[in-house]
Amino acid sequence: MMRERSTPRPIALLFGVVALAGCASTGPGPSQEVAGAPLRIERPESPAEYDVLVAELAQAEGRFEEARDAYARAVGKDPGVAVLHERLARLSWQLDDVDGAVREAERALELDPSSTRIRLFLGRLYNLRRDFEGLDRVLRDADGEPLDADSAFALHQVALERQDFVEAEALARKLMVLEPDQLRGRLGLVTVLEQKKEYAEAEKVIRDGLAEFPGHFLLYMRLAQIEHTRGNRPGEIAIYRELLEKHPNHYGVLQRMGQAQIDMNDANAAIATYTRIVEVYPEDLNSLRRLASLEFAAGRYEAAAKRLEQVMRREPGDSELAIAVGQIRRAAGDDAGALEVFEQILPGDPQYIEARIQISVVLESQGKLAEALDEMERLRAGEAVRVVELRAAGLRAALGDFDGAKALLESLLDGSESDVEVYYQLGVLEGSRKQTDASLAYMQKVLELDPKNAAALNFIGYSWAERGENLDEAETLIQRALALSPGDGYITDSLGWVYYKMAEMHFKNARKDEALALLERARKQLLHAVELTGGDPVVSEHLGDVHLLRGEKARALDYYEEAVGLEMREEEQPNLLEKIDRLRRDLGRKPRPDGVK
Repeated sequence: MMRERSTPRPIALLFGVVALAGCASTGPGPSQEVAGAPLRIERPESPAEYDVLVAELAQAEGRFEEARDAYARAVGKDPGVAVLHERLARLSWQLDDVDGAVREAERALELDPSSTRIRLFLGRLYNLRRDFEGLDRVLRDADGEPLDADSAFALHQVALERQDFVEAEALARKLMVLEPDQLRGRLGLVTVLEQKKEYAEAEKVIRDGLAEFPGHFLLYMRLAQIEHTRGNRPGEIAIYRELLEKHPNHYGVLQRMGQAQIDMNDANAAIATYTRIVEVYPEDLNSLRRLASLEFAAGRYEAAAKRLEQVMRREPGDSELAIAVGQIRRAAGDDAGALEVFEQILPGDPQYIEARIQISVVLESQGKLAEALDEMERLRAGEAVRVVELRAAGLRAALGDFDGAKALLESLLDGSESDVEVYYQLGVLEGSRKQTDASLAYMQKVLELDPKNAAALNFIGYSWAERGENLDEAETLIQRALALSPGDGYITDSLGWVYYKMAEMHFKNARKDEALALLERARKQLLHAVELTGGDPVVSEHLGDVHLLRGEKARALDYYEEAVGLEMREEEQPNLLEKIDRLRRDLGRKPRPDGVK
């Protein structure tokens, strides 16, 4: 057995006497057998080096319990080697035995008190146990100062975890003194200031760092991150531009700048950035796809289609791309081109059902409802797919077959979470044939299953407003819907309409001042709805109704005629033309020419 030593021995020496498998002097290794004799992993007669080799092999193969046992045997044979205790400690930690890890790490430190590596590992263990006295004991000197820069950094990170910002800041500043030519102290200080929301001071610390380390990439990126955290997208983008002057066409910076521009809804700037990316990095297909998506959202359908067709030429078998190209062609009004792309997706392709649904959508937009339904019925004849069943039901309703649509929807109810969508569609179906009580009952079922369903909340609130009933409750439901979907222009319109209906009630009860105040609230909500929707005929008609109730007939007529110009929806606006004709007579204007909407 080896003699216990007062000083640690490098682990490399442990392996110096272990011969390679096959050497005659050592006998069989851990994976060998002697003629007819069984394999023996444990060899009490072998030196500690043998157990270390067994441990390393077991650890490499993921057999950590065996590895720990082997290191324990090695420690038993040679207890004075610090590195053996350290390895045993790390394996114990890996096996969730923190107490065992601490015990072995403390022994390792006792044998090798100058080892920073062991001290840091032991500090991590004490932090896991929330033993901060133990942590300070292994990482601080007698005066309470960090032993070195690594100890200061470890203590700084622990202070951050504990949200002890005073201590974390002091340690970061200490680290800046200990390592004046390194960044981790400065960056640690920035993190503390950022968490304290002292953004201006954090920025100053980074700018001072840039004076010492001109053009340092990491400092610039940290500066951009601060602007991102504080929600200052213009400031964040300005830093990216400054950084791009020093690192032109840096991929990561361009990507972050493009995302920041998207966050600002600055579509033109984002398109310019992603155009630059695909020009500099033509193999980056993901950025090419994103650019096409941005161009599509901006209404640049031809450009978007060309981008994706470029990708398709390089990835001809990508049916998802084909679907996207077809959708863009359809949005551009090229129905024939869209159908051509969708028809190329054949049965067996993962996107085949989606392609046939898209074909059905094109046929419906062309008024070919029966053909659109035939597409869905052919799919239904195969494997049942819920989205196909729902679309088939919608097309049946559009063709006037309400009973058939309802029967199909009811057949889909199975007690699962998917019932939410089915009940919602049943509510819409009943609403479309003016069965308001039935539609509201279905929407209540939606809310029983999904209380945060913004569409159902809005449907019920708007339906009550249309009837002029439960107006306070209607406002509450629509406010809940808006909290869930704050950027929805149609829900915003519903809230404006509730205020209009409340104003009507106050006028009837001779409460004119309150009515006028509600009309002003309605007007503001409806104008906001116009911004969010980009213009909608029903919203414009509602604005006309608000001005008419205020006695502003000329302004009301302007909004009514605007609604007609936005392609009025006759099924939702059956009285709009009558309103226009009446106001024209009242204002002494010529009637509309026959047939002109």
